[in-house]
Amino acid sequence: MRVERIAKDKVRFFISYDELEERGIHKDEILNTTRKSQEFHKVRELFWDMMETAYAEAGFEIAGPIVVEAFKMPSEGVVLIVTRVPSLPGQTESEDDDVDEVDVELTAELFSSFVFSFDDFEDLVRCAHSLLDYGLDSTLYHFEDSYQLFVDEESAREDTYDLVWSILQEYGEYSNATTAILEEYATVMIRHHAIETIANKFPI
Repeated sequence: MRVERIAKDKVRFFISYDELEERGIHKDEILNTTRKSQEFHKVRELFWDMMETAYAEAGFEIAGPIVVEAFKMPSEGVVLIVTRVPSLPGQTESEDDDVDEVDVELTAELFSSFVFSFDDFEDLVRCAHSLLDYGLDSTLYHFEDSYQLFVDEESAREDTYDLVWSILQEYGEYSNATTAILEEYATVMIRHHAIETIANKFPI
């Protein structure tokens, strides 16, 4: 497990598939765990081990609610980004202070997404055309002078996942911005069906 602090309130973890197997966690189970599943306690234990590592190696400490996002890399493992946020919808002040009640089921629901950044709009257009036939659910944001393409990982078929990842990586680069950050601070340019809309409006 590797951890790096990428912002004041944000850390990124790299967990290999071998490390997950050592804990008895399948790479797909970490993305789909619920409280009723047999793997819940394993994922929760991994989560708290991650937080201990983040504190020991990066000085990152949970103080209130957090947002967790993750995506699977084709061969290397899983990347998880943990972001401290001021509050979550519907939470009271006392709930903000109750760190022990971090809901791993909630974080699991946020696992199935990733965001890629494009500085050049032409690269984004070429990427959209390359991904047009894969039926991906996507949203386009504009944030800090770049185009941020959010892709719902669950909309990618297992047999084409690696290829989709390779195409995104070819034209853009993985973004440090989470969907929570983008929803709060970025401008939404195309809500859902962004890939189809871009490819249809901008022929190559």
